Amino acid sequence: MLRVLVDADNLAPRRLQPVLDLLATITSPVSITASGGQNALDRVRWPDNAELIASAGWQRADASLAASYIPSPDPLVLITGDGDFALLAERHPGPVLVVSGAASGRLRNGTTVVDPATDGVEPISAWLTAHGH
Repeated sequence: MLRVLVDADNLAPRRLQPVLDLLATITSPVSITASGGQNALDRVRWPDNAELIASAGWQRADASLAASYIPSPDPLVLITGDGDFALLAERHPGPVLVVSGAASGRLRNGTTVVDPATDGVEPISAWLTAHGH
């Protein structure tokens, strides 16, 4: 199963919506969990199966997403506008894609980073295909 964690507070809709639209076309199992302020969650169209967690306060969205993370060898997509999940990405036992406009410089160990606002969604689609989705 493809696991997707979205920090809606730290990513502009122009970066997030194209990725959500792409994920909505995947026929294999996808689990999407998004957290952020209600205004941030309301700025985009979410796939019907997305779990949305309204969070208020500094780092509350990050804490909600970290609590919902389950380590597995399955592919993981982290959609975030900052580097808060660099450690999680490094320790995840499976392949990791980070969708971000300002990813942490600490990301390494084969983590793929894509900014859909500048790179488009083609690299994301190629990554998903390469990992069975």
